[in-house]
Amino acid sequence: MLRRGQVEHVRAERNLLAEVDSNCIVKLYCSFQDDEYLYLIMEYLPGGDMMTLLMRKDTLTEDEARFYVAETVLAVESIHKHNYIHRDIKPDNLLLDRCGHLRLSDFGLCKPLDCSTLQEQDFSVNTNNGAPSDERHVTPKRTQQEQLEHWQKNRRTLAYSTVGTPDYIAPEVLLKKGYGMECDWWSLGAIMYEMLVGYPPFYSDDPMSTCRKIVNWKSHLKFPEEAKLSPEAKDFISRLLCNVSQRLGSNGADEIKVHPFFNGIDWGKIYQMEAAFSPEVNDELDTQNFEKFDESDSHTHAPSRAGPWRKMLSSKDLNFVGYTYKNFEIVNDYQVPGMGISLSFM
Repeated sequence: MLRRGQVEHVRAERNLLAEVDSNCIVKLYCSFQDDEYLYLIMEYLPGGDMMTLLMRKDTLTEDEARFYVAETVLAVESIHKHNYIHRDIKPDNLLLDRCGHLRLSDFGLCKPLDCSTLQEQDFSVNTNNGAPSDERHVTPKRTQQEQLEHWQKNRRTLAYSTVGTPDYIAPEVLLKKGYGMECDWWSLGAIMYEMLVGYPPFYSDDPMSTCRKIVNWKSHLKFPEEAKLSPEAKDFISRLLCNVSQRLGSNGADEIKVHPFFNGIDWGKIYQMEAAFSPEVNDELDTQNFEKFDESDSHTHAPSRAGPWRKMLSSKDLNFVGYTYKNFEIVNDYQVPGMGISLSFM
């Protein structure tokens, strides 16, 4: 964490999870550390995630998308009220509980795309035709179905790659010229587009080309006719995927909630309603709603020392003083799902 400059990120995630008490956010039971690792013990949500749901369904209906976008709005609003910006909202960070309701997760341990090798001219626009100045990265023309198939073929690789995917990142974040909470609403717009069309709005054959499309969004934001989006859905997405100064949500989530796309949504009772999707869950430890991954891809490192031992605190250790946390209301006498035993953390 120190080597990668992630100390502030892991502290922010721990602090946010400990601070925010919301049914829109994944719950933190406790956090602790040893000499090698930092640990966050969080609730397990067996309903899967939005990435897996979209991989299996391709697209959602507008009613289904409306439900999950509305719950995402409440989740983003809850962290913004605590003065946090997520910066990396994407389908695999939107988890589903056993009833199909959405919870937001991953507040600092995400993999940022490295755009450090890009120069500002890489994002420039040719004023003659509005196209990116570097034409070497033009994506071949595809129909909606061809683009969907190409995205489905590559999305799992992109999601689990070491660089991640920039498809949902706001242009102001990519340009590193300062950004605010508005960047999370851009991400919401990109996710809703994918829900209804089947792939993100600026998807390209490689991450850098995607970055160029995002920054030059005016030339690349298009709605395929085959998707048959309603005028309300198109308008809502267009008012999220736009300049910061015009972006819906810049003055708070309330201006998003009154958009016509959400007509009929009872914002105060949505988490008490039946969810748009009901996952099949056999028990609390069921994993069938998540994508399987190759365990050989995960590298575990053995601790440098075995058994209990003591050492003097170093300057590096001081970065993590106070990281340990326990949610007393949840953790005391916690019943372990599927095991018939309870744990009391002292």
